[in-house]
Parts: sequence; structure tokens; C-alpha cells
Amino acid sequence: MKGIPCMDKLREFFRQLPDQNIIQITLSNTRDATRAAKVKLRPVLIRGKVSFQETLYRGTQVFHSNLEKEELAERLTGYMESLFGQAQISCAGMEANILVGKKGTVTIKTKKRNNSDDNTNRFPNMSHDRSKRYILREGEPVDFLVSLGVQTPQGRIVKAKYDKFRQINRYLEFIEDILEKLPADRTIRIVDFGCGKSYLTFGMYYYLNRLQGRDIRVTGLDLKEDVIRHCGELAHKLRYDGLTFMQGDISTFQDAEKVDMVVSLHACDKATDYALEKAVKWGASVILAVPCCQHELNGQMQCRELEPVLRYGVIRERMAALITDALRADLLEEQGYDTQILEFIDMEHTPKNLMIRAVKSGRIRPGSARAGGSAALEHIMEFLHVDPTLKELLYEEDNH
Repeated sequence: MKGIPCMDKLREFFRQLPDQNIIQITLSNTRDATRAAKVKLRPVLIRGKVSFQETLYRGTQVFHSNLEKEELAERLTGYMESLFGQAQISCAGMEANILVGKKGTVTIKTKKRNNSDDNTNRFPNMSHDRSKRYILREGEPVDFLVSLGVQTPQGRIVKAKYDKFRQINRYLEFIEDILEKLPADRTIRIVDFGCGKSYLTFGMYYYLNRLQGRDIRVTGLDLKEDVIRHCGELAHKLRYDGLTFMQGDISTFQDAEKVDMVVSLHACDKATDYALEKAVKWGASVILAVPCCQHELNGQMQCRELEPVLRYGVIRERMAALITDALRADLLEEQGYDTQILEFIDMEHTPKNLMIRAVKSGRIRPGSARAGGSAALEHIMEFLHVDPTLKELLYEEDNH
């Protein structure tokens, strides 16, 4: 159903949704962030009656309300007509992606959803206080998870791989949150630096291409020849045609002129800085980085006022790592990115649990351009006697 210039057709589509099979509805690509940046709806069972819980995101605030199922179609139509440009609908047997153009044209793409033969996994848990529901669910086999040994062919999660399964789902939630920042009308170009065994790379491709129907081209880069060969063979086997792998070093990678999203998960020490620098120079809309082994500032930090705490090796190491990532986030802010530092997965699973998520906004802090950093940032670096690599990379033209 393409190019429909009438909201009545969209309203009718919403009315025909099998409400007992709906898993989640996400509205995004807002036209007015002051009203709402995103809305999610899911079915809940309240006093034995099916309703829909609406979660509305506005800035740093989150608002919850409940709708009767008879209200759902009108609420969704109103949102799409006045506020949102995209809707993703996940049902037990169907996925739908809806785009509303600037002139009011509506494009609806649907596809069948593969389900487990076990009927207990076909329908959503509608408990109002339900437990965590993952994007990739237990009991529903996913090709790359089976091939990587995370799932059995029947969809059961291998016990020793449950933490990995949980990590992949958490990662996909981060991508879901920035989906509207990626182009919907052309091929999305993504580079994954330090992809390693590529559990998350395959997960990203599956989510964006198979579940969201996006045309994407992903390049995974890693130093290890055997790992790259194995990942390439698996991508070919799974027919992930837009996913390729290359052997190479992040600092010398040149095989791209324009990239929409840069991923760098556990790239060691300064490799993260090279990945961030390339993302900025490419003008990437989204950056996701989980830094690792932040040694650089540990060897540089000299601060008389902090010496009583820095003399403890483990404290010094952890402070250096946290300061490294905070400075990276600030430097990205100065390059026009809205930047957050988020928990990736719980502390008990890995100490490398912080993600830098940066979304290009175009807003550059006053005084930062061509100045090597704002006064406040320069002050903290002078106070600690540190000179981070990312600063040198981003401002190297100005320093010569």
C-alpha cells in the first residue's frame, strides 16, 4: 500500500490491527520535539480488560497514560497526521512500517513475522507490571543467533550465552532510540570499527534490515584476519548482502567519504579516539562508542590537589577512564553533537559498561570552533595536566 494521500486509509489500517496480537507500536520522527520526541504503545491487561499503555517522551520527561482499545485508531491517526512521520508496528504475525511524507502522502509496508511453533510465545505478555520484553525474544529462532551459538535451532537461549543475548537486546534498544535520526529515503551507510566476532554487528544488521526494512550497507573492520574471514563467510551464508567485513586499522581506514552512523564497541585505548575523529570528519548523524582500556590519561594525570586519592592505583585507573570518556563526550558536544554517557549493560557482566551516544544536532558551543576547545574544557585539562588524543585529532589543522 503505497503513496496513499488520505488519512482515512491510514485510520482504517489502524482499526484493522489485530489488537490482541499487538506487541508494540513506536511513533517517531517528530515534527515538534516540544510536544513529544517519541511515543510507544503496548497492550496491557487491567482488571481483566485489554487496554493500551502509552509512553510519551518529551525532553528528559516521560509520561504514561492508558487508552481503551476503541480509542487506539483515532489516537494513532491523530499523532501521524499532526506530529510524527514514522510508525513501527510489531504484532505476533506481522511487522509494519509507516511513513508520512511532508505533503501528507502515506506509505505502508507490511511483512509477515516468523514465529515459533510454540503458541505460548506468539502473544505478548499483557501484564501491567510485566517483566522485561526484548526486541529479540526467547523462543523465536533468529538466524544469526543460531549460527553464532546464542540460540538453539528451536529458539532456546543457550544458558552460557544468556548474558550475550541480553547485551545484544540492550544494544538494539539504543539503536531503536536513534532510528529516526537515520535516513529513511536512501541507503544507510554504517561503519563498525573493531567489530571483533560481530555479535552486535549482526544484530544491528538484522534489526535495521530484516525487522525495520531499511536499505543499509554495513562495513565491519577489525585487525584479526581469521575473525574477518569467519564473519564474512557467515554474512554470505545468511544472505546479509549489505554486510561486509574488512581487515584493517581504524587509524588508517579511508574506504568511505560519507557515513551516517559510526559504531566503535570496545576499541582499545586510542583506537576509540580515531573512530570518533573519523565519525566527526564524515559528519555522521549517529555515533555509538563503548570505549575500552583507557590508558592514555592514566599516564598523564598530575594534580597536586587530587594526589591523596590518585596515589591508589585502582582508583587512579578508574578515574582516568571516566575522565577520558567525559572529555570525549565534551569534545563531541563542541563538534555539534548532543552527547550522552549511558550504561550499556549491568556492572556484574563487564566493567566496560559505558556507552557514548552522540547524535548530530548542528549546535556548536560558542568559542569552541577553531579554538581547540572551550575555556571550561581547557581549564579542566590544564588542571589535570592531560592532553587527550581526540582533542589533537579534531583540532590538528588549527595546531599547524
